[in-house]
Amino acid sequence: MDEIRALDSVDLQILNILQTVDGISNAELAKRINLSPPAVHMRIKRLAQEGYIERQVAILNQEKLGFDLLCFIFISTNLHQTDKLEVLEAALHDMPEVLECYCLTGEYDYLLKVANKGRKDLESFIKKLNKLGISRIQTSLALKEIKHSTTLPLGKKQ
Repeated sequence: MDEIRALDSVDLQILNILQTVDGISNAELAKRINLSPPAVHMRIKRLAQEGYIERQVAILNQEKLGFDLLCFIFISTNLHQTDKLEVLEAALHDMPEVLECYCLTGEYDYLLKVANKGRKDLESFIKKLNKLGISRIQTSLALKEIKHSTTLPLGKKQ
C-alpha cells in the first residue's frame, strides 16, 4: 500500500464537500475548489485508498420506510472469554435491525441503536438478544430526533 501522507487544506475541502453535498459531480467539486476534474478524481481515489473515505451511500428516511421505532438498547453480558465475546459481537453485527453498535466502558457493556417497524418487531428483537447470553437489557425509545448527522467537523463549511 502507498504511504499515507498528511491531509492538506484541499483534501479537507474535498472531504467536507463530499460529506455535506449530496451527489456532487467531480466537475462541480473541481469548480468549487479550483482544481481540474482529473486532479479531483485522483485525490478522491487516493483518499479512499488511504481509508479517509470508507464508502459513499444514500441516507434513507427511516420514518417514510416504516421504521417508526428507533431504540437505544444498553446491554450487559456475563461473557468474559474472548472467543465468546467475538461470537456475541459477530451476532450483533449481523442483525439487520442494529444500525450502530458500540462496546462501552461503565455500567453497560454495549450500546445498540436499533430500528424497528413497531412494538412486535422490538419484542422479537429483544427475544433474539436474550438468546445470546445477555444478562441485562435496558431499552430507551427515541421520542423525537433533535439532530442526526454523519458530518464530521472538519473546519469551515464550503
